[in-house]
Amino acid sequence: MIRKIKEKDITQVMTIWVKGNFKANNFIDKDYYLLKFNEMKNKFLNEYTTYVYTENGEILGFISISNNNIIAIYVKEQERRKNIGRKLVNYCRNFNKNLNVKIFEKNMAAILFFSALGFKNNEIQIDSEFKEKQYIMKWA
Repeated sequence: MIRKIKEKDITQVMTIWVKGNFKANNFIDKDYYLLKFNEMKNKFLNEYTTYVYTENGEILGFISISNNNIIAIYVKEQERRKNIGRKLVNYCRNFNKNLNVKIFEKNMAAILFFSALGFKNNEIQIDSEFKEKQYIMKWA
């Protein structure tokens, strides 16, 4: 089931977020994500539109959107390849007709995932904070 995030969900969401970043963006120092923890917790709850995918009361993944931009999408590692990420993106497509996502060039799994969903690389930029190449992919 996909539904909007509730405050009681935030511990599970943040665990998925931290573990997902440690794996997907392992070229970024882990301390960065620990320093950003409280800021992102607030944003997932209050600034972004965040949806969680649940089964039997457990959150298996989530997606956060802001102004047609996918800010975050993470699925528990043991639950990947079960179409949870695809379901989350497709759910958001129902009310966001022009979705965009920024992905680090080194995160090939995410590039392949979004390409398979029909996103096209529209622009390449250098991330100002990490000085890493980033693709801006669009679905329209």
